[in-house]
Amino acid sequence: MDAIATWFANTLGQYIPAEAVTFLVSLMPFLECRGGIVVGRLLGMTLGSTIFFSVIGNILPIPFILLFIKKIFSWLRPTKLMGPVVKKLEAKAMNKSSALDKGEFIGLLLFVGIPLPGTGAWTGSLIASLLGIDIKKASVAILIGIAMATTIVSLIMYGIL
Repeated sequence: MDAIATWFANTLGQYIPAEAVTFLVSLMPFLECRGGIVVGRLLGMTLGSTIFFSVIGNILPIPFILLFIKKIFSWLRPTKLMGPVVKKLEAKAMNKSSALDKGEFIGLLLFVGIPLPGTGAWTGSLIASLLGIDIKKASVAILIGIAMATTIVSLIMYGIL
């Protein structure tokens, strides 16, 4: 993830403001706010600005995933091109859903909040949607998880830990 974030910082950072690069990287699945924090640090942003643009970028797609992903998947599943991709994403999400065994809320919060590869708000939202977890409960767990992951990565990247 650091290599990808570094590439974005070095490439896009030459042409658009650091805040925009941080925001855009945080929007992306797999990079999310963790990648945004790396980019913000590499581009010399303050801790406060980095956290703000990373969190906003990471939160923005979550309601859309929670509300619409099942319908989008049902439209794409029968197609030749996207059907296998949808099935693979669903299988991957369901394999990771065992992390929620300790209770939906705490499990989802920890899944999103512990910054490990393959975890995060995008995957957590997908899992919550596919498992039919209440949208309000899922949203709160994901938001707290984003705050937790942001805190952990920020403390490491800005040398506080």
